[in-house]
Amino acid sequence: MGKFVVKETATGFKFDLKATNGQVIATSEVYTTKAACLKGVESVRNNCVGGVEDQTVEGFETVKHPKFEMYKDKAGEFRFRLKAKNGEIIATSEGYKAKESCVNGIESVKKNAPEAPVEE
Repeated sequence: MGKFVVKETATGFKFDLKATNGQVIATSEVYTTKAACLKGVESVRNNCVGGVEDQTVEGFETVKHPKFEMYKDKAGEFRFRLKAKNGEIIATSEGYKAKESCVNGIESVKKNAPEAPVEE
């Protein structure tokens, strides 16, 4: 099972959702307080049930929030961001060279986030 790891940074707190193998699946923004960061964790748990909007294909279908947006970055790598019901970005991925790897990352968030414990 995966886990959320909450860390203090120079400017606040952030979390990483890690898979069973320890790899980071998704990362949060930096929150000003630990309480806000923990609310972000809950938001990921509650919103990871959304559909996937594949912005890498022409004429893609728009999906309602909450959703995962899959896109290509400036370096040509595939990434995803999880958006909450209110449209806020609550977690982002690393860059993937293969689209299939990005899809696997989304599936891993859906599988791991709902039950993942929080580690500090």
